[in-house]
Amino acid sequence: MQGKRVLITGATDGIGKQAALEIAGKGAAVTLVGRNESKTRAVCAELQSQTGNEQIDWLLGDLSSLAEVRRIADEFRVRRERLDVLLNNAGAAFSEYRQSADGFEMTFALNHLSYYLLTNLLLDMLGETAQAVGEARIINVSSSSHRNATLRLDNLRDASGFSMMNSYGASKLMNVLFTYELARRLEDTAITVNTLHPGLIRSRFGHNTSGFWSRLFKVVQVFARSTQQGAETPVYLATSPEVAGISGKYWNLKQQKQSSDNSYDREQQRALWQYSAEVTGIG
Repeated sequence: MQGKRVLITGATDGIGKQAALEIAGKGAAVTLVGRNESKTRAVCAELQSQTGNEQIDWLLGDLSSLAEVRRIADEFRVRRERLDVLLNNAGAAFSEYRQSADGFEMTFALNHLSYYLLTNLLLDMLGETAQAVGEARIINVSSSSHRNATLRLDNLRDASGFSMMNSYGASKLMNVLFTYELARRLEDTAITVNTLHPGLIRSRFGHNTSGFWSRLFKVVQVFARSTQQGAETPVYLATSPEVAGISGKYWNLKQQKQSSDNSYDREQQRALWQYSAEVTGIG
């Protein structure tokens, strides 16, 4: 990974932080994206100390906001001339209905729209790298929660009937649908895009929930895998020569797996892309 630049969202906790540690440890220059300045600054310093790699820096922003995603992309362009790997990892579940700054249900805004917009805004940089060195990679962290989900694009600003698990599962299905559609659009390039299930991970996921859900997440954490185990697949997809040229696949435990039947529905893939393009104004 020497000489390569990797951008990781949701990089101050859990598998994002662990992935940043391991990828930086392989010699890559790594840019972390976080929301809290003091925490992001501290994690950056911690990773520099642990890896001895001074080529770790950070960007700050709320990825649930379209304006903030655009600003992050602009700041990255100003600072850096290349991008080899984009790891879209930021995500959350919300126990109550919340709206983003743009008026969307928060889970959709953070877990899908940030992936879609940031990727499209940096696609030309990835393309330049792919042309120069032969490849660039996009990795979208999804979840097995996508398997029981359905795509609904008509209620993303509607609080009635909100369900945390339905919204989270739908957002993870969107990650897979987006990956497959993007992979098809990039078929004639040297940019690959893959998605993955990291497993149930012992992390701060669910920390922003309350009541029953908060208690449930704390119990579940006892049985969860470590962040090191959770980071294995994203690190593998970001760094391994074994996956060079492989695109449009769903991964678990560093192996290609079948995703849900409806995730292969091309009409749903196109519908999600079109909706995302309309609300972001790009794509």
